[in-house]
Amino acid sequence: MNLELTENRNISLPSYFYISGFSGIPHMRYYYIFLFFVYIITVLGNSCLMFVIIMDRNLHTPKYLAVFNLSLTDISESTAAIPQLLDTFLFGNQLIPYGLCMSNMFSVLLFLAMQSLTLTILSFDRLVAISLPLRYHMIVTHVSMLVIIGASWTLVLLLTIIGVNFMSRLSFCKFIVTVNSFYCDHGPIYRSACNNNFPSSVIANLFPAIILGFPVFFIIFSYTCIAVTLFKITTPQDRQRATKTCSAHLILVAIFYVPITLTYAFWPFINTNTRIINLSLTTALPPMLNPIIYTFMTEEFMVSVKRLLKRQFIYPSHK
Repeated sequence: MNLELTENRNISLPSYFYISGFSGIPHMRYYYIFLFFVYIITVLGNSCLMFVIIMDRNLHTPKYLAVFNLSLTDISESTAAIPQLLDTFLFGNQLIPYGLCMSNMFSVLLFLAMQSLTLTILSFDRLVAISLPLRYHMIVTHVSMLVIIGASWTLVLLLTIIGVNFMSRLSFCKFIVTVNSFYCDHGPIYRSACNNNFPSSVIANLFPAIILGFPVFFIIFSYTCIAVTLFKITTPQDRQRATKTCSAHLILVAIFYVPITLTYAFWPFINTNTRIINLSLTTALPPMLNPIIYTFMTEEFMVSVKRLLKRQFIYPSHK
């Protein structure tokens, strides 16, 4: 049935994609081992962050709904990218079947986009908290935060499904298609097609605009408004407290957006190895650093951790 459908549509699907990865760089095995440890720290760190949020009722706030969603997305993104990357290069399985390749592409794009939108949601939370503090609890409620998070998941899921669906309509002239990336990257694959790839090229331009362009614009707008508000605050203590609440989020934003934005902006001018290492580190490092930054730079979260530790280890009988 599938063969008949493929023939009727005059589409030739490759049996395998060959993920080329890095070329001409010695001792890359150590880089893959480094990514393995990054993945372990990512899973443990984000799991601990989610556990603390679940266990401490004081963190059952709209803001920490978004933080919980960020941790969930971080684990999912790392799991979608790193184990497959390790299997591909560390164990030499660079030939990936068509179906597995499309699944890998779908997962990486979905969770990468959701991480970007979640950082945008957190900037919205900080914007309202500092610029409209008296109306914060009316605007940012549990219901409104759940609606925003749900709408974000729906948007990225829809875009990713459309993108992968267009990929399934592409025809390839080779039995094995080489992909110059570290995973089943959308761009190198659709550009290797033999038939009309215009719909996929539209998605390739639309996707970065939605998951990078709009979030970066909104975050810049948010922190411009926050900066104006901070200048109006006359008390140094209030200004310092407000700045401290934003510092953790700003660091997360810089770690995620700076390398990926530079990579896409200078795509034609950088070589394949530089592009792959930038994108692979962007996929691996922010999910690992997010829980570490939130743990050490957010005072209310540290208070919750100390409260839980005291409850479990100092007063274990009082539950």
